[in-house]
Amino acid sequence: MSVHTLPTQINHDPIRQTKIHLAAALRLAVHDGFDEGIDNHFTVCVPGREDQYMVLPFGLHWSEARASDIMVFNEAGKTLEGQGVVELSAQSIHAPLHRLTGAKVVLHTHQPWALALNMLEDNRLLPATQTAAFFDGRIAYDDTYTGLAASLNEGERLAGLMKNKSVMFLKNHGVISVGDTIAQAYRLLYNLERACKTQVLAMSTGKPIHVLEQAVIDKVRTPNVNDRHPRSERERLYFEAMMRVIDRVNPGYAD
Repeated sequence: MSVHTLPTQINHDPIRQTKIHLAAALRLAVHDGFDEGIDNHFTVCVPGREDQYMVLPFGLHWSEARASDIMVFNEAGKTLEGQGVVELSAQSIHAPLHRLTGAKVVLHTHQPWALALNMLEDNRLLPATQTAAFFDGRIAYDDTYTGLAASLNEGERLAGLMKNKSVMFLKNHGVISVGDTIAQAYRLLYNLERACKTQVLAMSTGKPIHVLEQAVIDKVRTPNVNDRHPRSERERLYFEAMMRVIDRVNPGYAD
């Protein structure tokens, strides 16, 4: 356990802790500039109930998300616990992605640097930095924006494209990351935004971009068995650190 672990993280109720982490991730998205006010969605499977999902009720700003606000819904869009109604696109996109990919966590944003890259005709993320190399082979691409999601068919279509990938680029739309934990999926979003930002900045110079050799890319992507901090621990430590940041700049998510 980290020496800086917060009291709010020492919680033996997995549902309560998941709500705390989800509220913290929503506030963190505002801190990182990933949010669009009340729009876009972060969803998490209810621990022990794989066909029920947690979400912030539509209409609340992400900066004011609290654990006590989090509601539970099912794929039919019915509110099972809490107050509020799930927004239609959250139901249409997220529920099928959870069901068909097995993802415990699904995060969807219109974060600016990733969206800027997705506005380009050629929106592929180039493995030209260490951070970008980590995503090589892990990104699915939806090259056809179909408009606002209004039925489960759209989520099922996206799930068919995503398969076992960790991230999806939605052309002219945004990005999705999935994971087994909120820490894992959110760190993917953060690193993705950094990789997209550096690529767009490099492209703005008009000069050729040097892509890493495949042997180097493979080395970056392969876990080091001798690493003192395995990837899962890095994800946990990162999220714990950012929760401490949010406790300083925008406390109250655990309420």
